[in-house]
Amino acid sequence: MAPADTDSTKPAARRPYHHGDLRRAILTAALDVIAADGPAALSLRDLARRAGVSHAAPAHHFKDRTGLLTSIAAEGFGLLATTLREASDLKEAGVRYVRFAREHPAHFQVMFAPGLLRTDDLELTTARTLAGDALRESVSAVDPGDVDPRLAGVAAWSLAHGFATLLLSHNLDGPVGDQNPEEVFRTLAATLFR
Repeated sequence: MAPADTDSTKPAARRPYHHGDLRRAILTAALDVIAADGPAALSLRDLARRAGVSHAAPAHHFKDRTGLLTSIAAEGFGLLATTLREASDLKEAGVRYVRFAREHPAHFQVMFAPGLLRTDDLELTTARTLAGDALRESVSAVDPGDVDPRLAGVAAWSLAHGFATLLLSHNLDGPVGDQNPEEVFRTLAATLFR
């Protein structure tokens, strides 16, 4: 048997701590938990265990659970703003809103739960403003007639948000059935916003 390398002139080999992108790993794990079990099931200790890091590691990036949820909401509003800006008109903005909710259900749950968030967080308020601006741009391209443009915006947002919320909570399973939800929304929007 060959003896183990005992050369004392070599420094002891250390494995440096490196997780890669721990912030992203924690966010991704949190989104999985929220999508499966809702925001109430979120625990930083559990997320640390899932990521294979110490229970204190997530706090370096998010401070606490509220900070993590605030980061998720800010990310969601940023994604929503980008999605809405790609729409060619108000109806398509609504379709993209519904698509966003379907593709990012965990973000969507957290974004509209102000009791879970630091609502004065700069990243969150900036992203929320960008999403609101994108929606207002879509609304401003439509002639609302005698209706106050702000109320037209509320009506458009209410339709898209209500439809998305009902869809995600399976309250539209019967009426939508096997139909493509985005096509169903297009039909609704065309009926209400001629």
